[in-house]
Amino acid sequence: MNSPASIVAHKFGGSSLADAQRMAHVAELLCARKDARQIVVVSAMQGVTDALIGLLHRAAKDPGAARDELEDLTQRHRRAAAAMLGVASSEALTGLERDWIDLAALLRTAHLLGHPSADLLDYVQGLGEVWSAQLLHALLRQRGVESAWLDAREVLVVEPGTLGMSVDWKRSAERLAAWRAEHDAPVVVVTGFVARTRDGKPTTLGRNGSDYSGAIFARLFVCESLHIWTDVDGVLSADPRLVPDAVLLPRMSYDEAFELAYFGAKVVHPGTMSPVLQAGIPVYVRNTFKPELEGTRIGPEHEDNRGPVKGLTIAPQLALVEVEGTGMIGVPGTAERVFGALRGASVSVVMIAQASSEHSICCAVRAEQAELAVSVLRDVFARELDAGLIQSISAETGVAVLAAVGDGMAGHPGVAARLFAGLAHAEVNVRAIAQGGSERNISVAIREDDASRALRAVHAGFYLSPQTLSIGLIGPGQVGQVLIDQLGAAADRLRDQHQLDLRLRGIARSSRMHLADRRVDWTAWREESAQTDTALDLDAFAAHIKAQHLPHAMIIDCSASAEVASHYPKWLEQGIHVITPNKQAGSAPMPQYRATREAAQRGHWRYEATVGAGLPVIGTLRDLIDTGDRVIAIEGIFSGTLSYLFNSFDGSIPFSKLVLDARAKGFTEPDPRDDLSGLDVARKLVILAREWGKDIELDDVDLVGLVPEALSSISKEEFLERLSEIDDELQARLEVARARDQVLRFVARVDDQGASVGLVELPATHAFAHLKPTDNVVQFTTDRYLENPLVVQGPGAGPEVTAAGVFADLLRVAQGLGARF
Repeated sequence: MNSPASIVAHKFGGSSLADAQRMAHVAELLCARKDARQIVVVSAMQGVTDALIGLLHRAAKDPGAARDELEDLTQRHRRAAAAMLGVASSEALTGLERDWIDLAALLRTAHLLGHPSADLLDYVQGLGEVWSAQLLHALLRQRGVESAWLDAREVLVVEPGTLGMSVDWKRSAERLAAWRAEHDAPVVVVTGFVARTRDGKPTTLGRNGSDYSGAIFARLFVCESLHIWTDVDGVLSADPRLVPDAVLLPRMSYDEAFELAYFGAKVVHPGTMSPVLQAGIPVYVRNTFKPELEGTRIGPEHEDNRGPVKGLTIAPQLALVEVEGTGMIGVPGTAERVFGALRGASVSVVMIAQASSEHSICCAVRAEQAELAVSVLRDVFARELDAGLIQSISAETGVAVLAAVGDGMAGHPGVAARLFAGLAHAEVNVRAIAQGGSERNISVAIREDDASRALRAVHAGFYLSPQTLSIGLIGPGQVGQVLIDQLGAAADRLRDQHQLDLRLRGIARSSRMHLADRRVDWTAWREESAQTDTALDLDAFAAHIKAQHLPHAMIIDCSASAEVASHYPKWLEQGIHVITPNKQAGSAPMPQYRATREAAQRGHWRYEATVGAGLPVIGTLRDLIDTGDRVIAIEGIFSGTLSYLFNSFDGSIPFSKLVLDARAKGFTEPDPRDDLSGLDVARKLVILAREWGKDIELDDVDLVGLVPEALSSISKEEFLERLSEIDDELQARLEVARARDQVLRFVARVDDQGASVGLVELPATHAFAHLKPTDNVVQFTTDRYLENPLVVQGPGAGPEVTAAGVFADLLRVAQGLGARF
């Protein structure tokens, strides 16, 4: 692409030449290349062409204002010349000064006529390219580059036609040969956009015609490639303003580029392709400001190694015109009459669809031409309408066409299915469908209001992993923070090895929420979420996470909020998966619990971490039940705090002192009554009992906590001061247990006789008697595990293991969605 013997054509757009700094950057880019010869086609400086057109129309009505605008335009070019060329700018501006004098006279002519003539418009709107070419030429020469300036009006001969400007290749080649005989330079700067007709009148190649100029001169100079320099990295799979996940396409075929350009994608101007296609010259779409990137190569090769669909685009502001009637069935020539009439009225047809029954024909046209199209067709089919053979001729506005393009679609089954699955997921209705015989394009007409949502959803279906998860996390406290960090550390590995794409798109705190359109940065989430001032709205939060362009949505609730838990049924009904260590939903009143379970038929609800943090407690119980075992009893120590306290309580230190020491180490809640009451343990027992199949309420649990009634309703500070009041009773119970060779443990148990939570005496040989300080333990007694119950034991608390339990639930849900582990 940059060989010493190469002849390369470049085309620089207005954004690449917007001012002196950018023009200097272009000069540096050209100087750094090693090509034998460079043909440089330039646009006007950004905004100049529109300014020139506006200038003429302004002059027709307000010559004074037009003079002021012309002065602004000339000063802009003078400033650019001075900044680039310094004292040499006067010489470089000589030709421009003559043009400005002539232009002032032409503005007076436009005022006298009352409007600018077509010939005048053609001449004036092309001056911007003439000026920018001379400035760049002067800058290159100042930097020691042997450069020549070619005014395309001296060489390029074109003729207007129904399909736009066509090139007189023979005459243009002859004129170029004559010009080259007098100008031999390794760098030729060419004015884009402008040309002459066969009778010698100055003209232009139409809007975006500089791209066309680039292709024309690439062919005339027999270049090996054409580089179109813009302000984007290349051709993307979709408009990045609508699809944040759009990806750069390294290669595409001429045909693919044609199709995308036809439907409005900002690839290259459709007319650009014809000259290079005929000559087999590849086109590179590149970023002026990142010349180290190769951009997108557009050439004759057809490759489908990136999947069947290369690009997706939306053609907006259309209308769907439909001709419908039973009299059309089996009648030859109807379609010819429809499209002949539209052609006669110069109505451009974007897409055509016809039912196989021949009962109707519909086509998409520009919205501003819809009324004209209907009027013309009603005139053509007036007799059929009167006779009832045609029932209706109508137009539906507010339509857009979504097009999926790719050479790999041909013979590739399932492409249409994926497209329509994406539209269905986004709840977008399709009004009409069209596919060419080449199978390179599938187009669907949809409501314009649905266009962005549809484009995102279909793009996700072709370009994102089917296991892409849109994740919202509520409650970035101790567990939530650790979980986000764990997810971030594993995200790349999960994506690369298992095609599981985790996208954290929202973080909700108690009163505020942070929403990211694409994803929250795993490494900067604390800073990003701390800066938000958006008030928390759980419905809006869920709606954002349930992105219709992403395959799956998940909310992870790391709070302890009953209010958040009350939203689970609604979220699950919407297909949002819910994962949580929050015990509120699992132990909620039975009507709410049943509603959540019912809604979980439409979304996954996972809550393993509610009972044993990272221990597989609920999963083990499910496995026992699902494999046909009969559960007899479940009992265990479900509190790491109480496990630590009673493992340490040997009478040598008062129990209250142990509690205060544990609080200082962070082993208890700030208010130790939250642990000592046993309510948290009772919630866990209710969750397990319901998983077993029992209809049990929290009030059904026989709960005997460790907080006396007298201490239950006082302030936290007073409670801590009076905590020693519980010592005598517990010391006495310890001594009684020891006398019986037993130990004290805070145990939860459920069986067919009921559910209980409280302090019990257990034999010193019992499985619960010899735990590590903060271990949780759950014992399942079943028909299979009758004499030797099944025991699950390990750390049952702490941010790291609880977050790991939530993470494991996430992976189980992902596996159910198709991820492979």
